[in-house]
Amino acid sequence: MEQLFYNIQQHIAVNMPTVKTIDEDYGQLQTDEDTYPVIFPCILINAEQTEWESLSGQVQRGKCTIVISLGIDCYDDTQYGSGTEEKVIERQRMAATLNKLLHCKRIEGAAGPLIRKRSRNYSLPGGIKVYEMRYEVTVAE
Repeated sequence: MEQLFYNIQQHIAVNMPTVKTIDEDYGQLQTDEDTYPVIFPCILINAEQTEWESLSGQVQRGKCTIVISLGIDCYDDTQYGSGTEEKVIERQRMAATLNKLLHCKRIEGAAGPLIRKRSRNYSLPGGIKVYEMRYEVTVAE
């Protein structure tokens, strides 16, 4: 599993060099402070859950849920007539680019491709927008 995380991290880093932080999600965006322990934009990776089944001997196969969160600080005024409305489109394009990098991608360390199963967008205090995508991937150990 650790190799899978590392390979996803490396794949994103090579293909999205403008992203400042690519890290394991350990709650960096869930803070009560005015500042966050990341530099934006950031991508946080979490192997949230794996359901295992035994094959033979000590070998198991699992269906793993990988949650990828793209966090962007939104300091631009994007209301209609502001002149910077296109910043919303830029954020959405970045999320679409991230999904294109990952959906159906066979990552070394996995027994199958990453398949996007669900996505959602939400806001956090301090002007942070999060684009969250959940993928399933088969792994074997």
